[in-house]
Amino acid sequence: MNSAGQYSAFADAVIFEAVRTPWVDLGGALSQVSPIDLGIKVGREVLARAGIDPLAVDSVLAGSMAQASFDAYLLPRHIGLYSGVAQAVPALGVQRICATGFELLRQAAEQLRDEVQLALCVASESMSRNPIAAYTHRDGFRLGGEVQFKDFLWEALYDPAPGLDMIATADNLARRYGLSRKALDRHACDSHQRALQAQCDGAWAEEIVTVDNQVFELEGYQPRGISLARRASAVSADSHPRPTDLDALTRLRAVHPGGVQTAGNSCAVVDGAAAALVGRASACTRPALARLLASAVVGVAPEFMGIGPAPAIRLLLQRSGLNLSDIGRFEINEAQAAQVLAVAHELELDSTRLNVQGGSLALGHPLAATGLRLVMTLARQLRQHNLRYGIAAACVGGGQGMALLIENPAYRA
Repeated sequence: MNSAGQYSAFADAVIFEAVRTPWVDLGGALSQVSPIDLGIKVGREVLARAGIDPLAVDSVLAGSMAQASFDAYLLPRHIGLYSGVAQAVPALGVQRICATGFELLRQAAEQLRDEVQLALCVASESMSRNPIAAYTHRDGFRLGGEVQFKDFLWEALYDPAPGLDMIATADNLARRYGLSRKALDRHACDSHQRALQAQCDGAWAEEIVTVDNQVFELEGYQPRGISLARRASAVSADSHPRPTDLDALTRLRAVHPGGVQTAGNSCAVVDGAAAALVGRASACTRPALARLLASAVVGVAPEFMGIGPAPAIRLLLQRSGLNLSDIGRFEINEAQAAQVLAVAHELELDSTRLNVQGGSLALGHPLAATGLRLVMTLARQLRQHNLRYGIAAACVGGGQGMALLIENPAYRA
C-alpha cells in the first residue's frame, strides 16, 4: 500500500482530561437534544473534572457532521461560550467525518506550537436529529413537478463517486480479503460480549458523565438546556450493548444481495458527545490522561474506504520509529465487521490487543464523537494495564484513514 499521507509529531502535547456522554440508540433519550447542548454538557464537565477555570482556555475546537439544529453553524461558538470560556476566545469548526475526533486533537496539538496553552476539544453528534432535507426547492415547486425530500441520515451513507454506499464498500473488502459471513457475525458477537463485560466491570464509568434535564445559563444571553425524550430523567450508561448469539446474528438478512454485511454486524446508530482538554506537558501540574505523540492521515480508494486505518497506522509507525509489537492496545473503529477485520488481516493484528472492550458494533458510532471516545478509552486501558503505547484509528467515508499515537504518562518499565 502507498505510504503517502500527512504525518504530524507533537513534542509537548497532553490530554489533561476527557469525558463523554453515554452513547444512546437512535430515537432514544437523547434524540431530541441539540448536539450543541450535548457539547456544552461535556465541555462543562471536562473542565470541572480537570479542575480548570474555563477562563484559562485559549482555543475552542468543535465538530459535528449533521446539520442537526437550525443554529448548527454556531455549534463551536456556543459550545465555547456556554461552557464558560472567555468571550474573546475564538472557536473553530472541524470536520473529517468519522475521524473528526482525531482531527480535533491533531489541530489542538498543532496550536500548542504557537500561543495556545490550553484547547477545549468537543465533538457532538445527534444522528436522531438528522433532517429530512431538500436541496432543489429554494425557488418553489412547479405545478405537477417532482417534490423531492430525502432522509439525510440514509443518503449520507452513499458515496456517488464509486456509486456505492458504505455497506457496499465493506462487502468489497470482504471479497478482497476472503472474509466469510460467519467470521463477521462471530466478530460482532465478540464485540457485544466484550462490551457487556466491560460495562459490567465498570470499565467506562470513569469516562461517562450522566446526562439529565438541565438548563445552561449565560449571563446576558438566552438560556439553553437539555430536555430528555421518552420521559427519561437521566441517562448514565451506553444503551446498545446487549446479549446476543451467533444464531440470532446469522438469521439477519444481508443489506445487499450476495453481501455479508447486515444490521447486526454493522455499527449501531447512536447519539452522543465527547470532550477533551489538550495542553502542554511542560505546564502540567498533575498526572495527565495521555501524551499525544503523533498523527497520520492518508487517502485510499473510495470503494475500499474501510481499509484506511491500515496505511494510516503503517505511516504512523514508520515515521515514529515504532513497530506493531511496541503497541500495547489498538482501538480501531468498527464501522462494519468486514472493515475492521480487513484492517486486522492487513496488519496481522491479534485480537488480544484490538478493541478489547468491544467496539462500535456494540457501542455505536456517533460520527464526529467516535474518535474522542476511542482515544479516551485507549488512554485509560494503557494506564490500567501499565502499557506504554496505544494507537486509535478509523476509516473515513470517501476514502481516508486516520490514526493517532498516544503514550501513557504513568508508564513504568
